[in-house]
Amino acid sequence: MRKSQIMAITFLLLFWNCSYGQKKFRVEVKETGTWREIYTLVDEEGKIIRQLDTAKYYLSFNNDQYVYFAVFGKKGSSGWTAIDAHENELFKVYNTSQGEPSPDYLIENKIRIVDENAKIGFANERGETIIHPRFDMVTSFYKNKAIIGQLCKEVPWDEHAKETDCQHYSIGCEKHGYINNKGIVIKIGAYSFDQIMKEIGWKMPDD
Repeated sequence: MRKSQIMAITFLLLFWNCSYGQKKFRVEVKETGTWREIYTLVDEEGKIIRQLDTAKYYLSFNNDQYVYFAVFGKKGSSGWTAIDAHENELFKVYNTSQGEPSPDYLIENKIRIVDENAKIGFANERGETIIHPRFDMVTSFYKNKAIIGQLCKEVPWDEHAKETDCQHYSIGCEKHGYINNKGIVIKIGAYSFDQIMKEIGWKMPDD
Protein backbone atom coordinates (compact mmCIF):
# COMPACT_ATOMS: atom_id res chain seq x y z
CA MET A 1 0.00 0.00 0.00
CA ARG A 2 1.36 3.40 -0.97
CA LYS A 3 2.13 6.11 1.55
CA SER A 4 -0.52 8.41 0.06
CA GLN A 5 -3.17 5.70 0.45
CA ILE A 6 -2.21 5.12 4.08
CA MET A 7 -2.44 8.85 4.77
CA ALA A 8 -5.86 9.05 3.09
CA ILE A 9 -7.20 6.14 5.15
CA THR A 10 -5.78 7.63 8.35
CA PHE A 11 -7.48 10.96 7.59
CA LEU A 12 -10.81 9.25 6.96
CA LEU A 13 -10.55 7.32 10.21
CA LEU A 14 -9.77 10.48 12.13
CA PHE A 15 -12.69 12.28 10.48
CA TRP A 16 -15.02 9.37 11.26
CA ASN A 17 -13.92 9.31 14.89
CA CYS A 18 -14.48 13.07 15.27
CA SER A 19 -17.91 12.88 13.63
CA TYR A 20 -18.83 9.84 15.70
CA GLY A 21 -18.01 11.71 18.90
CA GLN A 22 -20.27 14.61 17.93
CA LYS A 23 -23.54 12.68 17.89
CA LYS A 24 -26.50 14.64 19.23
CA PHE A 25 -28.61 13.09 21.98
CA ARG A 26 -30.87 13.87 24.89
CA VAL A 27 -31.10 12.49 28.40
CA GLU A 28 -34.24 10.65 29.46
CA VAL A 29 -34.72 10.49 33.21
CA LYS A 30 -36.88 7.76 34.73
CA GLU A 31 -38.01 8.11 38.33
CA THR A 32 -37.96 4.85 40.29
CA GLY A 33 -39.85 5.97 43.39
CA THR A 34 -36.64 5.81 45.41
CA TRP A 35 -33.51 7.98 45.63
CA ARG A 36 -32.29 6.41 42.39
CA GLU A 37 -33.00 7.77 38.89
CA ILE A 38 -32.30 5.93 35.64
CA TYR A 39 -30.56 7.93 32.89
CA THR A 40 -30.85 6.88 29.25
CA LEU A 41 -29.15 8.57 26.29
CA VAL A 42 -31.41 8.70 23.23
CA ASP A 43 -30.47 9.79 19.69
CA GLU A 44 -32.45 12.12 17.40
CA GLU A 45 -34.33 9.16 15.90
CA GLY A 46 -35.55 8.11 19.33
CA LYS A 47 -33.23 5.11 19.53
CA ILE A 48 -31.52 4.25 22.79
CA ILE A 49 -27.76 4.79 22.61
CA ARG A 50 -27.04 3.56 26.11
CA GLN A 51 -28.37 3.43 29.64
CA LEU A 52 -25.98 4.87 32.17
CA ASP A 53 -24.80 2.92 35.18
CA THR A 54 -26.59 4.39 38.20
CA ALA A 55 -23.66 3.32 40.34
CA LYS A 56 -21.59 5.95 38.51
CA TYR A 57 -23.96 8.93 38.15
CA TYR A 58 -26.04 10.54 40.88
CA LEU A 59 -27.40 13.81 39.46
CA SER A 60 -28.39 15.08 36.01
CA PHE A 61 -28.28 18.74 34.98
CA ASN A 62 -29.91 18.43 31.58
CA ASN A 63 -33.13 19.55 29.98
CA ASP A 64 -35.03 17.66 27.31
CA GLN A 65 -33.17 19.18 24.35
CA TYR A 66 -30.81 17.41 21.97
CA VAL A 67 -27.22 18.28 22.82
CA TYR A 68 -23.64 17.25 22.04
CA PHE A 69 -22.78 16.79 25.71
CA ALA A 70 -24.62 16.26 28.98
CA VAL A 71 -23.64 17.33 32.49
CA PHE A 72 -23.78 14.94 35.44
CA GLY A 73 -22.63 14.54 38.97
CA LYS A 74 -20.35 11.52 38.89
CA LYS A 75 -19.76 9.40 41.98
CA GLY A 76 -16.18 9.44 43.21
CA SER A 77 -15.43 12.55 41.14
CA SER A 78 -15.58 16.14 42.33
CA GLY A 79 -17.55 18.78 40.47
CA TRP A 80 -19.63 18.25 37.36
CA THR A 81 -18.65 16.01 34.47
CA ALA A 82 -19.60 16.57 30.81
CA ILE A 83 -19.93 13.41 28.69
CA ASP A 84 -20.70 12.83 25.03
CA ALA A 85 -23.15 10.32 23.53
CA HIS A 86 -20.62 7.50 23.93
CA GLU A 87 -19.96 8.33 27.59
CA ASN A 88 -16.54 9.79 26.91
CA GLU A 89 -15.63 12.33 29.59
CA LEU A 90 -15.00 15.67 27.86
CA PHE A 91 -14.28 18.14 30.66
CA LYS A 92 -15.31 19.37 34.10
CA VAL A 93 -17.93 22.10 34.19
CA TYR A 94 -17.39 25.21 36.32
CA ASN A 95 -19.69 25.60 39.32
CA THR A 96 -21.14 29.12 39.27
CA SER A 97 -22.07 29.43 42.95
CA GLN A 98 -19.57 28.58 45.67
CA GLY A 99 -21.15 26.31 48.28
CA GLU A 100 -24.12 24.97 46.29
CA PRO A 101 -24.62 22.81 43.17
CA SER A 102 -24.86 25.18 40.20
CA PRO A 103 -23.02 24.00 37.06
CA ASP A 104 -22.49 26.54 34.31
CA TYR A 105 -24.48 26.40 31.07
CA LEU A 106 -24.08 27.58 27.48
CA ILE A 107 -24.18 31.36 27.01
CA GLU A 108 -23.23 32.79 23.62
CA ASN A 109 -22.29 29.19 22.67
CA LYS A 110 -19.72 28.97 25.48
CA ILE A 111 -19.69 27.10 28.78
CA ARG A 112 -17.06 27.56 31.47
CA ILE A 113 -14.85 24.56 32.21
CA VAL A 114 -12.19 23.90 34.86
CA ASP A 115 -8.99 21.89 34.95
CA GLU A 116 -7.30 20.01 37.80
CA ASN A 117 -5.69 23.27 38.99
CA ALA A 118 -9.06 25.07 39.21
CA LYS A 119 -8.17 27.29 36.24
CA ILE A 120 -11.15 28.29 34.10
CA GLY A 121 -11.62 28.17 30.33
CA PHE A 122 -14.44 27.58 27.84
CA ALA A 123 -15.90 24.88 25.63
CA ASN A 124 -18.49 25.27 22.85
CA GLU A 125 -21.82 23.54 22.28
CA ARG A 126 -20.08 20.61 20.55
CA GLY A 127 -18.03 19.89 23.64
CA GLU A 128 -14.83 21.22 22.10
CA THR A 129 -12.43 23.21 24.27
CA ILE A 130 -12.08 26.58 22.54
CA ILE A 131 -10.36 28.62 25.29
CA HIS A 132 -8.03 26.49 27.38
CA PRO A 133 -8.34 26.87 31.18
CA ARG A 134 -5.91 29.50 32.41
CA PHE A 135 -7.94 32.13 34.28
CA ASP A 136 -8.30 32.44 38.05
CA MET A 137 -11.72 34.00 37.58
CA VAL A 138 -13.78 34.64 34.46
CA THR A 139 -17.44 35.52 33.94
CA SER A 140 -19.71 34.23 31.22
CA PHE A 141 -19.62 36.15 27.94
CA TYR A 142 -21.81 39.12 27.16
CA LYS A 143 -21.61 40.57 23.66
CA ASN A 144 -18.36 38.67 23.02
CA LYS A 145 -16.56 39.94 26.14
CA ALA A 146 -15.95 38.35 29.54
CA ILE A 147 -14.47 39.83 32.72
CA ILE A 148 -11.38 38.12 34.13
CA GLY A 149 -9.61 38.31 37.49
CA GLN A 150 -6.06 37.66 38.64
CA LEU A 151 -4.59 37.01 42.11
CA CYS A 152 -7.95 35.76 43.36
CA LYS A 153 -8.99 34.08 46.58
CA GLU A 154 -12.17 32.77 48.17
CA VAL A 155 -13.85 35.13 50.63
CA PRO A 156 -16.33 33.36 52.96
CA TRP A 157 -19.73 34.96 53.42
CA ASP A 158 -19.67 34.09 57.11
CA GLU A 159 -16.25 34.02 58.74
CA HIS A 160 -17.65 32.27 61.80
CA ALA A 161 -19.54 29.50 60.04
CA LYS A 162 -19.17 26.01 61.48
CA GLU A 163 -17.39 23.31 59.48
CA THR A 164 -20.67 21.39 59.30
CA ASP A 165 -22.49 24.38 57.77
CA CYS A 166 -22.92 24.83 54.04
CA GLN A 167 -19.90 26.91 53.06
CA HIS A 168 -20.58 29.87 50.75
CA TYR A 169 -17.83 31.97 49.20
CA SER A 170 -17.35 34.94 46.93
CA ILE A 171 -14.27 35.36 44.75
CA GLY A 172 -12.13 38.43 45.44
CA CYS A 173 -9.38 39.41 42.97
CA GLU A 174 -6.63 42.03 43.14
CA LYS A 175 -6.70 42.64 39.38
CA HIS A 176 -9.48 42.67 36.80
CA GLY A 177 -9.71 43.00 33.06
CA TYR A 178 -11.51 41.42 30.13
CA ILE A 179 -11.04 39.07 27.17
CA ASN A 180 -12.59 38.81 23.73
CA ASN A 181 -14.38 35.72 22.43
CA LYS A 182 -11.06 34.21 21.30
CA GLY A 183 -9.72 34.29 24.86
CA ILE A 184 -7.28 37.12 24.13
CA VAL A 185 -6.68 39.43 27.09
CA ILE A 186 -7.62 42.96 26.02
CA LYS A 187 -7.02 44.65 29.36
CA ILE A 188 -5.84 43.67 32.84
CA GLY A 189 -4.70 45.73 35.80
CA ALA A 190 -5.51 47.09 39.26
CA TYR A 191 -9.13 47.76 38.36
CA SER A 192 -12.22 46.72 40.28
CA PHE A 193 -14.81 44.36 38.87
CA ASP A 194 -17.33 47.21 38.72
CA GLN A 195 -14.93 49.44 36.76
CA ILE A 196 -14.44 46.80 34.07
CA MET A 197 -18.13 45.93 34.04
CA LYS A 198 -19.07 49.55 33.36
CA GLU A 199 -16.33 49.99 30.76
CA ILE A 200 -17.45 47.10 28.57
CA GLY A 201 -21.16 47.23 29.46
CA TRP A 202 -21.15 43.66 30.79
CA LYS A 203 -24.38 42.28 32.25
CA MET A 204 -25.31 39.20 34.25
CA PRO A 205 -26.94 36.47 32.13
CA ASP A 206 -30.69 36.04 32.44
CA ASP A 207 -31.70 32.89 34.30
